[in-house]
Amino acid sequence: MHEGAGLRAIRGVPERAQPGQIGIARTLERSSGARYPCETQQHTPCIAPGIARRQRRARRLSLQSDSLAREGAMLDLIVTGGIAVTPSGAEPADIGVARGKIAAIGATGSLQSAGASRIIDAGNQIVIPGGVDPHIHCSMPIPFPGRNEDLLSAPPEQVSRAALYGGTTTLLDFAQCPSDQPLQQSIELRQREWAGACYCDYGFHLLLHGKLSQGVLGALPEAIAEGHASVKMFTTDIRPNRQGRMVQFGDIWEVLQILAAKGGIAAIHAEDNDIVMHMYEKLIREDRVGFENMAEVHNTLSEDLSFNRMIRLAENVEGATLYMVHVSAATGVAAIARSRAQGFPIYGETLHQYLLYNADDYKRPGGQMYHTYPSLKFAKDQEALWAATAHGAIQAIATDEVCCPLQVKLQGRRIDDTTGGNSGVEPRLSLMYTHMVEKRGYSLADFVGLVSSNAARIMGLYPRKGALAIGSDADIVLLDPRARKVLRKEDLHETDYTPWEGHEVAAWPSMTILRGKVVVDNGAFFASPSDGQFLPRKIGSHIRARPAL
Repeated sequence: MHEGAGLRAIRGVPERAQPGQIGIARTLERSSGARYPCETQQHTPCIAPGIARRQRRARRLSLQSDSLAREGAMLDLIVTGGIAVTPSGAEPADIGVARGKIAAIGATGSLQSAGASRIIDAGNQIVIPGGVDPHIHCSMPIPFPGRNEDLLSAPPEQVSRAALYGGTTTLLDFAQCPSDQPLQQSIELRQREWAGACYCDYGFHLLLHGKLSQGVLGALPEAIAEGHASVKMFTTDIRPNRQGRMVQFGDIWEVLQILAAKGGIAAIHAEDNDIVMHMYEKLIREDRVGFENMAEVHNTLSEDLSFNRMIRLAENVEGATLYMVHVSAATGVAAIARSRAQGFPIYGETLHQYLLYNADDYKRPGGQMYHTYPSLKFAKDQEALWAATAHGAIQAIATDEVCCPLQVKLQGRRIDDTTGGNSGVEPRLSLMYTHMVEKRGYSLADFVGLVSSNAARIMGLYPRKGALAIGSDADIVLLDPRARKVLRKEDLHETDYTPWEGHEVAAWPSMTILRGKVVVDNGAFFASPSDGQFLPRKIGSHIRARPAL
């Protein structure tokens, strides 16, 4: 929202929509304190500056569609009659697609003269860019008792299929890069695993762990230049029996310098290893080893210490940029907010399970199914996370997807053997729409930012991904607010359980389009595992210069 003359935007809690409206009514406030409704998502009449802005948009859209008609362009597909959430806001609009790209955006009905092979009537559904999940783990080793080798989490075919059903069209996974293996070999191995085996588009963060070799460090600049622009590192081993994950601070410092010089971003799993391992020892000594005590081990102090130490290190590397993965505690939120206030380019990601579950849920039957690392925290941490999604310390909501059978998820009952990660890539968009737009009054634009656009911007995918804009990939989702439903594992496509069983959602995708191809249409699936394309990425200079989002 832009400030008009004599007006300033209200950032706090927006006015809720009236019955029948989609989304919310934002407000503007004059310096005198008078409040004026501005641009409801339903686009009901409102006074200036909303009318003037919409009139300008309508003229612009009309000019776009008139130009298309004069050129005699033929479209492959038109989505008409929906409320489109574009970078300009939410408004009734038609979207024209040609050769897998968005070729035109026009006022409702204005693209018909251009002609198209297929016209899709959105029927006043919400039309959004495909979701971007920046944090998933496919084919990842999971320890399993009685096996000589680790079990693997679900492969990309399984996870990407579920993602498309839920309206997510882009996944970012990880290429594990052990120090005893050439970096390029690790990347090529991961690319072979995914090529021809993913229904949606994808990219990789580089995952470094343990003592970093000079070979790995020396190969990083070339890998960044080839489009692997983000590097994940751990500041903890997470569990006593999983030694070798943590990267020493000296090595992290060196990686930050390489990333700063070559235009990359560091994605950090930040927990204080001394505190975490001490708490494992303490609880084992006290015979309090039940997994329900997990929040005492992976605690808020650990997040506080590690976030602040990591931030302080990065602030001393000119050009460094941080992306803090799976922020779980109020202490982490506060650390990010302090650094952003000083102008440092740091971004925060949280998970939908942190927003909707807390440590009390460990006490429920099968409570392991709600667990991930770091652990669930407490109600006050949830409140801080929600506030951070509204006020800027959290930019993206991911899943940290580790899809596995229920038997594997429930295998451990101790603090030192419980399986981390979760299934949830399919219901992520609908859950967040429900809890953001319907229950908390977020605007449609803010919702789209948190589940799609912001991650695309931070990770070097925008505007190819995360936008309904001319020239963007035609990744389009029709989100139907009339399709209220209760989530059941039988209706989902990830695995044999869901931690979201019984949750009611206020909308569900009726259609998902990937680069102009309808891949899901009212439950029917039309994608091929060869549809997914690898996405090389380059982090924008504005993202690296300051807190740009």
